[in-house]
Amino acid sequence: MRKTVQNLKVIANLRLNDDHYILQLQAPNQLQAIDPGQFANLMVDHSPNVFLRRPFSIYSVDYENNTISIFIKVIGEGTRSLARLTANSSLSVIFPLGNSFTIPNSNEKVLLVGGGSGVASLMNLSQVLGRNKNEVVILSGARSSSDLVELDHFSRYGKLYTTTEDGSHGVKGYVTDHPVIKDELDSFSRIYTCGPDPMMKAVAAKAKLKSIFCEVSLENTMACGFGVCLCCVTETTQGHKCVCTDGPVFNTNQLKWQI
Repeated sequence: MRKTVQNLKVIANLRLNDDHYILQLQAPNQLQAIDPGQFANLMVDHSPNVFLRRPFSIYSVDYENNTISIFIKVIGEGTRSLARLTANSSLSVIFPLGNSFTIPNSNEKVLLVGGGSGVASLMNLSQVLGRNKNEVVILSGARSSSDLVELDHFSRYGKLYTTTEDGSHGVKGYVTDHPVIKDELDSFSRIYTCGPDPMMKAVAAKAKLKSIFCEVSLENTMACGFGVCLCCVTETTQGHKCVCTDGPVFNTNQLKWQI
């Protein structure tokens, strides 16, 4: 789908807990294909100290009802303003932006690893992988159980496991402490991950040792979304690349990470 600027209608703003929301937006025209991993830039109105649009992964797409969903974690004034949006209000959105995850045809066993709000880029991916008849395993990690959200939705599209640093849900520790990664990694043909850089680097290192295809969705700071401001540049084997246009998805073999 060619990127467009549209005023989308807020049809629901679902509060998951104190800090997490799902913003459901309806387009005035039929949506074209939006690929897993692509993102949208949202205008933040009614917030005098926020001047630039904010980038968010496109969490899910409903072509029948012509809607996209955006996962919001409240961390500052901009996201707090978005969390206060009510039904029937309007929101200016540029979408879809960036590239996408590489999707296998079918019959592959794939592992999705999300850390914290990094799960936002993995919902649409899990849906597409499942429709393509791949075997999907999802590993979601967080600091505590209160940071684990939408578990029931993720479990619809794959086998779900969790880790928490405080041991309040699933295996205690980091995602790399889970038996799926420690003992079963050889069974996967592909790994997709999004979350804090240290987590993604640790997962990428495990994949590299096993020579497993691995893609990450980077969460660099993005201001423009068009590769103009250069604030999201990352270093790759082909030189410096803009995450907003050349990414946000990269094969880990492309990245000059110290892993």
